[in-house]
Amino acid sequence: MSTIRIKQEAFALAQACLGFLILALVLLGIGGTIYKIISPEGWIAQAFGRSLSAGVAALGSLLMVVMLAWFSRGLSSPRRRTQFADIAVYGFAAAGLLYVVQLWIRGSF
Repeated sequence: MSTIRIKQEAFALAQACLGFLILALVLLGIGGTIYKIISPEGWIAQAFGRSLSAGVAALGSLLMVVMLAWFSRGLSSPRRRTQFADIAVYGFAAAGLLYVVQLWIRGSF
């Protein structure tokens, strides 16, 4: 094997490892955010107290926002959606990194 071929293979392996790391962080970010939202001590419980009706109203509101976002996605240009997707992916990766750091330091989210 030539030296150039070995360098190409090493670069491809490094890219694959970085892609896997970003994927893992994104999945941790999404899962951690969902956990933070719906857990008994989560954001919804903190915002509305422990009332069942307030919790149902908050979840209904969240569902409405998600539905509106889903229907409005056809109104934006493809370039804008790509930028939003990039921001969302890297935002969840950053959240995943934050959750990993919190788990490492405190032992919990």
